[in-house]
This record gives sequence, structure tokens and C-alpha cells, in this order.
Amino acid sequence: MKQTSKELDLAGKKLTLQIGNLAQQATSSVLARLGDTVVLVTVVEGGPTDLDYFPLSVEYVERLYAGGRIKGSRWVKREGRPSDEAILAGRVIDRSIRPLFPKAFKNEVQIIVTVLSVDGENEPDIVALNAVSAAIAISRIPWNGPIGAVRMGYVKENGSAAEFLANPTSSEIELSELDMVVSQTKDKTVMIEAGALQVPEDVLVEAIKRAQVENEKIVSAIEELVKEVGAKKLATTEDPLLHETIQIIEKSYKEDVQALIKSRVDKESGGDDTGDLINKIYDDQKMKNKDTEIDKKQVAKAIEYVMFKLIRKDVLEKKHRPDGRGMDEIREIDTKVGILPRTHGSALFQRGLTQALSIVTLGSPRMEQLIESAEGEESKRYIHHYSGLPYSFGQTGRVGTPSRREIGHGALAERALKGVIPSQNEFPYTIRLVSEVLSQNGSSSMASTCGSTLALMDAGVPIKKPVAGISIGMMSDEKSYELLTDIIGLEDFSGDMDFKVAGTDTGVTAIQVDVKIPGLTQAQIKDIFEASKKARLSILEKMLSVIPTTRENLSQYAPKIEMLNIPVDKIGELIGPGGKVIKNIISTTGATVDVEDDGSVTVSGTNEESVQKAIDWVKSLTRDVGVGETFEGEVKRILPFGAFVEILPGKEGMVHVSKMSTEFVNNPSDIVEIGQKVKVRVAEIDDQGRINLSMLFGADAEKEKEPRGPSNRNFEAREREPRREHPLSMQFKRERQKTWQQNKRFGPKKPRY
Repeated sequence: MKQTSKELDLAGKKLTLQIGNLAQQATSSVLARLGDTVVLVTVVEGGPTDLDYFPLSVEYVERLYAGGRIKGSRWVKREGRPSDEAILAGRVIDRSIRPLFPKAFKNEVQIIVTVLSVDGENEPDIVALNAVSAAIAISRIPWNGPIGAVRMGYVKENGSAAEFLANPTSSEIELSELDMVVSQTKDKTVMIEAGALQVPEDVLVEAIKRAQVENEKIVSAIEELVKEVGAKKLATTEDPLLHETIQIIEKSYKEDVQALIKSRVDKESGGDDTGDLINKIYDDQKMKNKDTEIDKKQVAKAIEYVMFKLIRKDVLEKKHRPDGRGMDEIREIDTKVGILPRTHGSALFQRGLTQALSIVTLGSPRMEQLIESAEGEESKRYIHHYSGLPYSFGQTGRVGTPSRREIGHGALAERALKGVIPSQNEFPYTIRLVSEVLSQNGSSSMASTCGSTLALMDAGVPIKKPVAGISIGMMSDEKSYELLTDIIGLEDFSGDMDFKVAGTDTGVTAIQVDVKIPGLTQAQIKDIFEASKKARLSILEKMLSVIPTTRENLSQYAPKIEMLNIPVDKIGELIGPGGKVIKNIISTTGATVDVEDDGSVTVSGTNEESVQKAIDWVKSLTRDVGVGETFEGEVKRILPFGAFVEILPGKEGMVHVSKMSTEFVNNPSDIVEIGQKVKVRVAEIDDQGRINLSMLFGADAEKEKEPRGPSNRNFEAREREPRREHPLSMQFKRERQKTWQQNKRFGPKKPRY
């Protein structure tokens, strides 16, 4: 491929695309750079397949060297399986480009994105999306692109006008109420992925409009690049045998397909009924003509085509959905909370045959998840996992590591609730949510979102507002379109899109859009938001009828966590030499104590008593004791010159023998014994912070200054006196110094033998 480069305007920044310099054996390759973020995209076309789907794979490869990092593990330094973030980035790219490939094209296509360098400001996912668009556009692979992709932010300052941010930096997006990635052709939207802090629908519509302006510039630049170095596209043709089979089914088996539609209403995937019809048509055609080239795969494809065509016709012409519902009607909803006895919070949300069981587990801050990437390490204290095992589809299958679909659905539910999770100062817990999807028939990710909201409320997590989610589908032709609220699996497969929206009664918290057509218009998107808001408010009403507010108290099985702040200069006292003090607190109380560099201390335990005991201990260790304060302490040690008394947990002071009694005390054991409770007064705090105590009060305290025998000097005073060296010790030092000087002048004496 001809070597060239092209500069694109990406929201005011220059995105450079280099063509043909690297990976020259790939079908096409693009090296993209924005700032110091560099991404390599390769596209390779394989041979034709007889699969009934388009075998496109997108791999997003993160390398730690991109950020100048080495893997933290002591044993494994090579990058392992893709991180969840890498899988999610690959899914966003896949969903942006897949709808634009011709349906007849079945050649295998593999796209690999390798992140080579990151600067911490320009996100590599947007760079990769635009580079992928350019790489496919200049290749010979048939594609109805190119597309442009841009991230949109929204900042609403108090007392000033709101501002939309196109292609914000990483630091800017942290201040934004919106994080939206939009992929578009010149006139339509192909993909949306967004997280938001309860942003109103009209703001989202405006953000998509502004993204269109930026993406038009990107598309135009890529089209110019195609004119310069683009290869001629492969031609695609429809399979004539498939077309013939479709005609046979439409003519002779239409009623059978109608019956199949009714049987598939309550299933997300095909079952025995589908297999029976395939066998019937195949056997009939073989009986009529033994030389026919028809095979069962062709029959299956033809049945699906006819079935989807009939469903779409009923919706567009008769406004009749497969399950008989109205266009905006939601399936029956059933919810329960607190159904698992020993978990910290649980809820079951069912909408039609889609059923999600969500469970909340609370933990101490040290249980947060650390994520290692090229940009550095970050921590997550709120985690959402989604599990959809084969039985949820009524099928058998592999059980093991989570699929890309499960990771994507979990991330969507997590994003939907992230904006309403309380801050760590308000609720100092690590929160893990798991959605066990027990049955799937359309929009299980949104059912997980609803069930997780209820589970959080059942667990006593003070969320800002309840969140609900809904999926809107669409069926269209050249003249009109119909929106379908709460689509089932059959409507998803036969329709044009799956537009998921989650939010509160105030605004949207998450969006995910999958389309099967070349894109959505601005008018369609506006109508979709209106339909989703109406459905969301209806679902929220039913959810709150089960549990109107968050429970006031946590589960008795949840850990008890308290936070306090201590002066930074007191951290050393709390930890102690070699961690001795803090380890003693943990082992004695049974609570867990974590200290941060800023002086914040988190105490967690299984019961309130142990937590409170540890908190009192920490407070006592780090509080300032004043002269004149009185305490009832316990005698811990007795020495010849006095006794050490614990006045606060972990804090001791010394009572000198001269301050135990107004009379002469020869042995402290005559006055006190270990374990005895005594009343003491803080008499002095010396320059080193040591506490000197007294057992004398009132008029007796005045006699402390009077000498009362040989023990009138306290121990601390003796410590401060200069030590007198023994004469023999001084003579030894003089001899050693003389020997050293001789060795330095003449060298050490050599042995005689």
C-alpha cells in the first residue's frame, strides 16, 4: 500500500494518520497519533466462510510499556488476558463498525488495535476508533463507511452557562457530568456509549447534535484519504440458492413460520420448534427433488429471513407485536427484596420472562479493586458483575470465565448506578454487586440495573436516587418507523436497534446503543429519549411500591465501618515501631484498622463492640493529654524507681516513687501492684512527650517539690545528666587512638612467623 500521512481535525486537535509504514503484510494498517498517544490499527481479511453470521473480531491490546510501566506482579511480567477496560473498548469499536458491512459479506475480518503510547490526556479509544474507520475505508473490504467518533462532555458551573466539551482531556472529563462516545456517519448516528450524572434528555440530544458537527469533519477527511490511497472494494452478491429457498418458504410454509413466531415469543433463542420446521422443509424439498442443492443451513437462514420479515410487516403495517402488546406497553413487572437471609442486600426483578437476582456485598475500604493499565493504577470501590449462565437461555453451554457479553452488560449496569452511589465520606464501604440473570428474554442488562437498585436499597446503601432502565427497539422501512418499548429477544433479533437508557426521575445515568441499520437520525433519537423516559418513570413507580426508601440500618451480617481523622504527625504513634501498636490494636479488638497518608483512619469489624473499642483506642493514642488531667488507670509495669500506669488505651505514663505518697517509699510494690486501678494526675509532659504522673492530689501535691530522702530525684532527670566515663575506659580509648595513628603512618605490624 502507498505510504502517506493525513492530518484530521479532531475537535480542534490534530490527529495524524500514517498509512503503509508499519505492518505491511496486513490488508491495511494505520498508525494514529494524537498528542503523545499513539495507536496502531491493523485490518486483515480472511477467506470466505459458510457461517450464518459475519465473522468480525476486534481485539484491543493494551501494553503497559505505552505508559512506561512494568507489570506489578513479582512473578509474571508479561501482560495476561485482556482487562475489562480493553474488552469494553473493543466492543465499542465493534458496535460502531459492524452495522455498515453488507449482510452478504461473510469473509473473516480481524481488526487488532495495539496501544503503543499514552500521554494521560488524550484517550486512546477515540484515537483507535477513528483509525479503525480509516483502515477499513482504505482497504478493499466492502463497507458503507467511513465513520467519525468523538467523546462529548458537559460541564455545568454554578452561576454560569453550561458548556459542551468536544474531545475533552482526561482531566476535563473528571469535572464533566457526561462522558459520551458517539460514532456517526455524515448524517446518522451508529453507536452511543455514555455515562452521566442524571443529565436531562434535551442536553443529551444537543450533545449528539454537536458531535455530528465534529464527526462530519472527520468523515470528510477520511473520504479524501480514500481518494488518495483507497483500494477498490470487493463486490458482494446475494446467494441465489438462499433467495430461491426464501421464495419456497414464503409460498408454501408461511403458516408454519407464523406458528414458529408464536412459539418463539417466550424464548430468546431457537428451540425444538425451529429444528422441527427446518427438518420438515428439508425433507419435503428432498422428496420433491432428490437432486436439489438445498441444505439445512440454507433452510435455517431462509426461515429466519421470512420470520423477521413477517414480524416487521405486522409491526409497521398493523402495529401488532409478536406477543400482542401495544407499542409502548411494558411487560408485567414483579419485584421482591430481602429474599436471601445471609447476604447484605438482595432483590429479584422480573419483567416478563427476563429475571435478574441482584446481590449486594459490603466490605472495608481495603477490599477495593486495583486496576493496572498503561495510564497507571486506579482503584474502584463500587463494582458490578453480571452473570448469565447457559440455563438462562434454556440451553447447555460452557461455564467458566465471563464472556465479552457478560463483561459488557455488567459494565453498563455499573455505569447506570455509579452516579448515585454515595461518596466514601458518606458511606465508607467497598460495594460489590452481582446480578445473577436467571432467565433471559430481552434487555437483561436493564433488568440487572433495576434489581441492583432495589438490592442497594435493601442493603441500606444511601443511594442518591433510585435508577431504572429500559430498552427501546425500532422497526423501519424507507417510509416510516415504529418504536417498541421493552423489546423481547425476538424483537431484538428482527428489529433495527436496541437502545438502552437508564436513569432516575431527574435524568439519564447511562446509554448504550446497538443498531443493525446504517444509523439513526436526530429526530428518531429525540423520539427514543421521550419513549424511554415515559417507560422509566413507570418502572420506578412500581419499584418504589416495594421498598419506598433505603433501609435505615445495615444488615446484621454486614461489616461495621467507622472513619476518623487524626493529625498527620500522630500517624507514627498509631502505627508504632515496626507496626507494633496497630498490630496490637487489631489482635486485641478483632477489628481491622487502615491508616492513609492524609491521616484518615478506617476501622472495620464484624460487630459494633470491637469497632468501637478500636476507635476509642485510636482516639486515645492520638489525643493530646494536658497537664492537670486526672485518669483512673491500670498499673502495667513496676520498676525499682516507679510504676507505669495506662491512662488511656495504649498510652502510658510513669508515677515516680516520690509521687506515690507523702511518705518515703523504698519499693513501689509496697504501694501498688500490677493490674491495680489507681487514680492519677498528669503532673508533667517533658520535652520528649513523656508523661509523668502523680498519685498525690490537693494539699499533698504541694509536697511533691520537697525533698524526701534519697529518691527525691526523678528518673527522667537522671537520664538527662551527662554520663561520666570510667578512668579505665578513657585509658583504653587513648591506647586505641595511638595504635590507629601508628598504623596509618607505618602500616599495620606484620606477624613475625
